[in-house]
Amino acid sequence: MADLSDAKRATNKWSRLIHVYTSMAALLLVLFFGITGITLNHPTWSIGDSSTTATESGVLPMSPKANGAVDYLSVSEFARNDLGVRGQVEGFDSTDTSASIRYRQPGYAADLTFSTTSGQYELVTEQQGMFWGVMNDLHKGRNADSSWKWLIDIAGLLLVVISLSGLVMQLFLRKRRIAALIVSGVGVVVMLVLISITLS
Repeated sequence: MADLSDAKRATNKWSRLIHVYTSMAALLLVLFFGITGITLNHPTWSIGDSSTTATESGVLPMSPKANGAVDYLSVSEFARNDLGVRGQVEGFDSTDTSASIRYRQPGYAADLTFSTTSGQYELVTEQQGMFWGVMNDLHKGRNADSSWKWLIDIAGLLLVVISLSGLVMQLFLRKRRIAALIVSGVGVVVMLVLISITLS
């Protein structure tokens, strides 16, 4: 019995320590994903941050082809250096007489289309807002690099640890144990009902 009692005390102690320190470590992450989760759920809320679209056209200063193939590298360098395009290249493709390059980063998109014969180009850029558009894309990990995607995974893991350690803590509080389990059970039922309604 003594061993069992010691094990319970140790479990309770460690669950408290884990819960407290993971909560503090994840504080800003939870706030960030909580706030941006609300703004994502209400895309019409601009909060003073509107998206803008711009179109620019012209003629490439170099030949769009080299050795019979589309010279994406030279065209892309021109787009970055002279047209101010930024972000990672999401993709590129071509047909018989035209080609395109797509650039993406959180809150920003640029699509460059150009003729492989005449060199005429059209650049369409979209900025989703200097703050909330970027924050919402970061929430989704959209067009973000691998380091940010790792941060999202870490945030998710911290939330799992916080939830489980909090549940373990409640199980050791005799006066609140039943109430905590009832509230938790109600939350699960409500979530399952809402999922069922949404998918029906």
